[in-house]
Amino acid sequence: MLKGLHGLLFSSDPAATRAFLRDKLALPCVDVGDGWLIFDLPNADLGVHPVSEDRRPPAGTHLLSIWCDDLRGIVADLKAKGVSIDHEITEQTWGIETSLRLPGGIELQLYQPKYDRPKAGSKRPGRSARTPRTRPRAARR
Repeated sequence: MLKGLHGLLFSSDPAATRAFLRDKLALPCVDVGDGWLIFDLPNADLGVHPVSEDRRPPAGTHLLSIWCDDLRGIVADLKAKGVSIDHEITEQTWGIETSLRLPGGIELQLYQPKYDRPKAGSKRPGRSARTPRTRPRAARR
């Protein structure tokens, strides 16, 4: 049985990246030896997106994003801690988003979704957030 998602960030400055995640984002972590921190993320989901017609980003690309329920509040807190945000919060069809760059050159997207997120540990097969739970009245017979 799958239990969770483990991600890896490849950084040119791993100590600074780990300190940022621990101190600025306040992610809980455990030191598994020699300052190697493993961070606990409270919730995870995974989306698969097509590449655009101009092939950007290229197939095989990954995007690291952290979702929240109050993006404007999170951004204000991060700015108060001296964190530089890459761009103003923008409105998308799926939510609002911005991004920042971690030490070591790693881009991190922050977003607040408009869609219903899957429940952790759900054993139900996937269905569209736009798909009604029951068939339309005319289809029931």
